[in-house]
This record gives sequence, structure tokens and C-alpha cells, in this order.
Amino acid sequence: MQLKIEKLVYGGEGMGHSDGLAVFVPFVAPGETVAVRLDAHKKKFARGRVENIVETSPGRVAPRCPYFTRCGGCHYQHLPYDAQLSYKREILLETLARLGGIRWQGPVEVHASAPFGYRNRAQWKVRPASGSITQIGYLEAGSEALCAVDQCPILSPRLEDTLARLRGLLERREIPAALAGVEAFADGEDERILLSTSFMNFGGNTAQALGGLLRQAIPAIESLLLHDASRDRFELLGPGYLRYSVGDRRYRVGHLSFFQVNRFLVGALAQRATTEAAGRLALDLYAGVGLFSLPLAATFSRVVAVEGNPAATRDLEDNVRSVAGRDGAIEVRTEDAEEFLPRTHERPDLILLDPPRAGLSDAVRTRLAVSGAPDIRYVSCDPSTLARDLKGLCETYEVAGIELFDLFPQSFHVETLVRLRRRESAT
Repeated sequence: MQLKIEKLVYGGEGMGHSDGLAVFVPFVAPGETVAVRLDAHKKKFARGRVENIVETSPGRVAPRCPYFTRCGGCHYQHLPYDAQLSYKREILLETLARLGGIRWQGPVEVHASAPFGYRNRAQWKVRPASGSITQIGYLEAGSEALCAVDQCPILSPRLEDTLARLRGLLERREIPAALAGVEAFADGEDERILLSTSFMNFGGNTAQALGGLLRQAIPAIESLLLHDASRDRFELLGPGYLRYSVGDRRYRVGHLSFFQVNRFLVGALAQRATTEAAGRLALDLYAGVGLFSLPLAATFSRVVAVEGNPAATRDLEDNVRSVAGRDGAIEVRTEDAEEFLPRTHERPDLILLDPPRAGLSDAVRTRLAVSGAPDIRYVSCDPSTLARDLKGLCETYEVAGIELFDLFPQSFHVETLVRLRRRESAT
């Protein structure tokens, strides 16, 4: 069918209508007319792929990456970066209105990133290919097949170099073919990396031999984690963490801890999420390694940092010790927010939330709505779950500000900071 693309929707697809049926296709631009082959047909909508572009948008640009549309990592490389920001703002506001009933009429401050070279973390799949050569890359769009790559322009220079060195090891067959996956994380200076590897088995190698091989090939390795799936055993070679600088603070981040992936905007996000906030008590829920806890301690007498991942709280406790005596006290709780909130009876001056993509549970939303905190800051990586959660919170809170952080240029993902103010009627 021929389809006129009306708009972009969350998830990276464009939407048009044909005979009353909503049709979604990727890698298109609003205003384009495309010939579409349908892959899935439901009662009220269908999904397909573009066979050819009948009328091209004047705003379409040539993608920088040769693997764009094959690799599943990027969705918007055919769009100019300023247009990506504009579309993301529209998608965010439309999603909040449609799913949450939040019709925000105020300004949305947009924080742009460098459009390429921004990622400080990468996960690569490794698969055997024809001729016994093992390849490294990402999954193809909408598939479990490997898209082998020799470049990735959204990676930091250090991670691009790491990818090239790993690819060389595999092509020269210097590393066991049983390697299944690799994750690399670079520090704030883009100099040192954490490397986590997963092998189906180590073959006839020891962890020390594999570690020596990898360190020789990749001198930037600060710490190396090796996983042998056949024995479900981990071998750590190195300290287990690196130090990541954000402004004048240095965070310990371990192999199994979460940290924001955009090396250009992490400081701005931490600053905006914690600015204009002071008082006696702040709760930092889903605290991770303490990205927000540490700056909050500069303006609050007490900060309670709640994190359910024990690996992250080990890093968090070390980060807390690094600022002990300089700022307010930070108390670390290794538990989930669902466990912590029913047991706290103090009224906080601020609650900061940075949950995973699934958002808040019903129990957490219910507790937050009656917490009495005058100020809630919600950092979200998914507009859909953010809209659902705001709908539940806005019986007692009102939206006081929205900021968009483009932590993921070239993709449909978007980070949002929402400030919530307790309604006077709820006090």
C-alpha cells in the first residue's frame, strides 16, 4: 500500500492511515509518502516496512552509519538532529496527554547532546559466522540475527577503539570462539574502561590467561570481569570498578551497577534534578551509585539513599564515604522502595525518583501520593510509564515543570525530568 506519514510515535515508528487502519513503519519522516509491505495485521492497526519512498521529506539526511536500518540500535539517523529534538518534544507531550491526562501548556526545556560519540556504555553480541570467523556487533532491527559491525558512530572514541580491538582479536582467532557477549563502560574522561565478558566456556584457558590476552590487546582496561556460563562462575581481574567524574565529584561505578550512558549530559541531569532544593530530609529512591544523593547532601541535612541492587549499594557506600564530613549525612538502605516506604514515617522535604524503565509499582505510587513531601522530582526514561505514574500522583500533586534530556540521540529514547508540587488542597 501507499502510506502518507502523518507523525512519529514513541518507539521509533512513523504512523499513517489507510482505510481507517493505523499503519506503523520505521525509518520514515513526517510528510513522506512511502510504499509499504505489511508484516503484521491486527484488527485496528498494522505494522510494515518501507519498500520504497514515493515522496521524500526535504528534511531527510544521509545517515552517518552504514548499518543504519539493519542494526537495531538507532532509529533517527535519517533526520537532522534539531528535528529529532522537536519530534521528541512532541512525542513526550502527546504521550503524557494521551496516557496520563497531563496536558502541559508550559515550556519544556530541552537539553541537547552532541549527536554522535556520546555513549559511554556498549553491549556487543558475539556470534560465529561462515568460515569459522566469529563476528561482533548488535542485533538486527526486529530480529535475533547478528548485525556485525566495524564501526558505531554513537560510541565514545574509547569504546569505538575497544570495538575495533575486539574485532581484531576475533578475526585473528586469538580469543576463544565461545565468547558470547561483551559489555564495555568508559569513564568520564573516556580513558579507562570496565570490560565484562561472557563465555559459553573458557575452553582450555584459565581466567588469568584470557585476562592477560585481553589486557594486552586493550590497554585501557581498568577492571575485567569474566563469566564462564558452563560453570556459572565469575572471575574478577582488577578492582571491580572505575571512578567516573561528574563535575567536582568522582563516583565509583562497578561492573554490575547502573550509570547514565550519555557522557555529555550526565552532569546537566544531576545538576537540574537537584537544583533549588534544600531542607532537612531528602529521599533518593532508586539511588544507584548516588548520582543524585551526593549533590543533594550539599543542601540537605540528611539524605536517605534507597537502592535494591547490592552491587550498586556497595559503590554507593564508597561514594558516601568520599564526601563524609563535607556535606549532610547520607544514609544508605539496601532495599527496594516498596520495602522502604511503608516503614518511613518522617515527612521528607524532597523525594527524588529515578526508577527503571518499568516505572513505579502501584504500591510505590500509593505511598508517594500520601507522603506529604512538598516537592517530588521524577527522572524517567520512558514517557509511557511516566504518563501512567503521573496520572496516579496528580490527585495530590501538580506538574510544576518538565525538562527533556536527549541522552540517546539517533534513537527514539528520551529522558525526562518532571517536577511535581504538592497541591494546596492536599495539605
